[in-house]
Amino acid sequence: MWYIFLAIFILGSLYGLFLLYKKAGKQGWEAIVPIYGQYVMAQLVGRPTWWIVWLFVPIVNVFVFYDFYLNFIKAFGKRRFWENAAAVLVPFIVLPIWGHDQKVKYLGLAATEEFKLAHPYTKSVGREWADAIIFATVAATLIRGFLIEAYMIPTGSMERSLLVGDFLFVSKLNYGPRVPMTPIAFPFAHHTMPITGGKAYSESVKVPYKRLPGFQKIKRNDVVVFNYPMEADAPYNRPIDKRENYIKRCVGLPGDVVSMERTRLFVNGEPAYVDEDFQTNYLVRTEPNGLNLQRLLDMRIELDPWYTNPVRGVYGMHMTEEEASEVRNWTSIQEFKEVIYEPGDADPNFVAFPFYKNGPVWNYDNFGPIEIPSAGWTVELDSLTAPLYERAITVYEGNTFETKQDGYYINGKKTSSYTFQMNYYWMMGDNRHNSLDSRGWGFVPEDHIVGKALFTWMSWDENGSFLSKIRWNRIFRGIH
Repeated sequence: MWYIFLAIFILGSLYGLFLLYKKAGKQGWEAIVPIYGQYVMAQLVGRPTWWIVWLFVPIVNVFVFYDFYLNFIKAFGKRRFWENAAAVLVPFIVLPIWGHDQKVKYLGLAATEEFKLAHPYTKSVGREWADAIIFATVAATLIRGFLIEAYMIPTGSMERSLLVGDFLFVSKLNYGPRVPMTPIAFPFAHHTMPITGGKAYSESVKVPYKRLPGFQKIKRNDVVVFNYPMEADAPYNRPIDKRENYIKRCVGLPGDVVSMERTRLFVNGEPAYVDEDFQTNYLVRTEPNGLNLQRLLDMRIELDPWYTNPVRGVYGMHMTEEEASEVRNWTSIQEFKEVIYEPGDADPNFVAFPFYKNGPVWNYDNFGPIEIPSAGWTVELDSLTAPLYERAITVYEGNTFETKQDGYYINGKKTSSYTFQMNYYWMMGDNRHNSLDSRGWGFVPEDHIVGKALFTWMSWDENGSFLSKIRWNRIFRGIH
């Protein structure tokens, strides 16, 4: 149905333009030729013909095209609000009607001052406001969707690389902007309506995944914003581009083999990148109430509620290695050790993907090796690989998967292997023991990638004093 509607939309619109070009004294076929048709339209409305160069510039081309187009229908006397709206929303209906209407005639170069003097038209105050609001909404939506978008860090999963209260700019251009897959949505709302709640989008129109060319491919250790894959499941069941935005570090690329041994990450058998801002968890013991909590707060050391009990003198702390070296030397410290989940530790709070029912027990500090799927890669299915890749095969690539006594069935057919259609990535937070990441849900598909985090444009510390709420040293700080 979608393709049928699209065909009707395009063919009807071109037919209408064909008729209107003839009314303007041109050949009808000129309206149908891409780029050349806009070149002729620029002539018909009085815009410089070199402006067609802007049609090759993303985002700018949208505004230039509609400048040509709306001035074109204005050249036929169509200047009322409903006429402009109809020309944009249902051109396949109104353009052929105007093309056949003998009363509709070409009046001249609509973008020129001479035309405005010869055919004066005064907009009402309401129309002026409506035009301004629509323009601002369209411009902001295009910029957010295809160029750059602001994002705020809500949790401590990337501490200290990124802090709670950091405001970032995320580039859509670096990896290539996605074409909106759920295009009918309330402006500036991601998935939930402000104030009233409920869905801020409609799934009546769905567009297949498509990404425009970008400046680069995702590099290992890039800080990436992506849609949270688990919101494909109940109770949310959200479409891909309306799932919650998450931000993590991409530690594994398609085809990489990742593993973790006692908190140490390995990629393709080599120790992974470790930033000086990386944090992990430490267990500290003192006398009862033996630590100054304000001192910890001033150092931005986050306490882990899972371990912390000041009355008993027990504290779980998320810290960098540098901070751990300082705290270890405090005179009040009786015991200090890094928290490490041992291989085979089956604590249900820290068991890791794919949560084998019959097989190895992986946890957040020990897992793998795991090969990350890449487009075109074929995996042999067995008792270890099937649980690992089943979600990608079913949820992300839309197949059915069954395990029977005689083997595996994909889309009802028995098979011993599967070839992936998409690239996948392995995402992890820099705060290793305070991050919900790929260790909890597995791979992130390429169609979930939103953009690359560029820099912090503002940082707000809600725990700071009146004069220190703004972290001035983080403003315009690049993200690495």
